[in-house]
Amino acid sequence: MANSANEKLDLLRHTVATLAYRGGKAIRGAPASFSGFQAAPGVRTPGQILAHMSDLMDWGLGIAKGNHAWHDSEPRSWDEDTARFFAALKALDDYLASGAPVGAPVEKLFQGAVADTLTHIGQLNILRRIAGAPIRAENYFQADITTGRVGAEQTPPKREF
Repeated sequence: MANSANEKLDLLRHTVATLAYRGGKAIRGAPASFSGFQAAPGVRTPGQILAHMSDLMDWGLGIAKGNHAWHDSEPRSWDEDTARFFAALKALDDYLASGAPVGAPVEKLFQGAVADTLTHIGQLNILRRIAGAPIRAENYFQADITTGRVGAEQTPPKREF
């Protein structure tokens, strides 16, 4: 049973590294005006989405520590929220790697904070295309995504198209 729990935690940590890789690609190189881009009335701006992604990672860390508190943050500058997002990924990954008890089933952490963040990364990618600043498609199977590498600095893509 312990091996199964470790395997689940390892997969969750790899997924957090995937958030850093894919999120970094969606965030990097965005034009200065992108944060406030409004695709349509009532649609979140990229800046609001990025702040929400940071809130999700903070929430995930709280849940991992046994605290289920949620906080909505107002967007800051794109650079500030980018730094906040990667700091939140690092804090979550550090906690998951620490051996400290996880205050919820790993599956629940995935289906909540982590999967929601994956969805929002996709939204940023779509909004970049609509805003005229698309990212290049990539074969993510070939990407060098490594558990524990959760910062803004990532290995360059191996196969973009």
